Amino acid sequence: MKNLLGSSVKDLENVALDYGQDAFRGRQIYNWIYNYRNKKKNIDQIEVLPLDFRKKLKDDGFKLSELSIQERNLANDGTLKLLLSTDDNESIECVGIPTEKRLTACLSSQVGCPMDCKFCATGKEGLKRSLKASEILDQILFIENEMNRKVTNIVFMGMGEPLLNIDDLLLSIRSINNDFRISQRKITVSTVAVPKMICKLSAKSFQILGNCQFTLAISLHASNQKIRESIIPSAKNYEIKNIIEDCKKFVRDTGRRVSFEYLMLKGINDKLEHANELSNLMKGFQCHVNLIQYNQIDEVEFKRTSLNNLELFQSRLIKNGIAVSSRKSRGLDKNAACGQLRQNAKNK
Repeated sequence: MKNLLGSSVKDLENVALDYGQDAFRGRQIYNWIYNYRNKKKNIDQIEVLPLDFRKKLKDDGFKLSELSIQERNLANDGTLKLLLSTDDNESIECVGIPTEKRLTACLSSQVGCPMDCKFCATGKEGLKRSLKASEILDQILFIENEMNRKVTNIVFMGMGEPLLNIDDLLLSIRSINNDFRISQRKITVSTVAVPKMICKLSAKSFQILGNCQFTLAISLHASNQKIRESIIPSAKNYEIKNIIEDCKKFVRDTGRRVSFEYLMLKGINDKLEHANELSNLMKGFQCHVNLIQYNQIDEVEFKRTSLNNLELFQSRLIKNGIAVSSRKSRGLDKNAACGQLRQNAKNK
């Protein structure tokens, strides 16, 4: 254990004891790490610790952070997008989305993404590697430091496919619960859906977390298999009907409803016939559809559907008895699309 971020109180007490310090020194480290007002990221800057203890920790390679800010983009609506550099010179994105009562952190789970969704900027360069739990957690602290307020909600909707980094995902969720004091019920894990991994997610959640109370969000984006394969190449390995069956099992196993993300793409999936198809898929179990306005990017041909089309689509779902909401895009004036800030930085 070299990066102390993600460590429990007990872990840090043991570190202190190993160096001949009293256990309370470990508690001091813990309180320093998870206090968003402490913007200093180096071991030797933990001012409450004795100088010789700090020096020994630093000399032995202990860290508080492996990330640094490469670029900040603040949108007119207050949304903050950060481009962060890793120790191995890769780049990841995270986003702080504020409202009056909450601050949502949108986190990345990988550097790049292997899924190659045609509407997304992140997958254009493929997957570089998965993030460690400490790198996931550090994104929260950077958002809190920069926005000077506590994060209240977490969405794993940034770069990467979370279910392909499931162990570090769940370790980070454990720390988010225990150390950042954010309830699982305020966490959403978004996935394109990977065969066998939805069942694995619920099983491993009970093993690592003791329960499974977060929201599972499936990036469905289509009402039938043909359309889904045309915009998500990996979909050919996982039929929609099988995704739905695995989601029904997730609901039975966890008691938590599943959310289905549906990106409204002009002329692709936004017709009323698609709304009817989607309704037929969703019937019969505890779920919710979230319609999303598309953040257009220059590299692809997809366009945002009209607001009128979105409203008609939503009305049809409601008429068909489907729980549905619509999500407006945030940060549109500042590289809002996932992976766009990273891509632009590479092109400079």
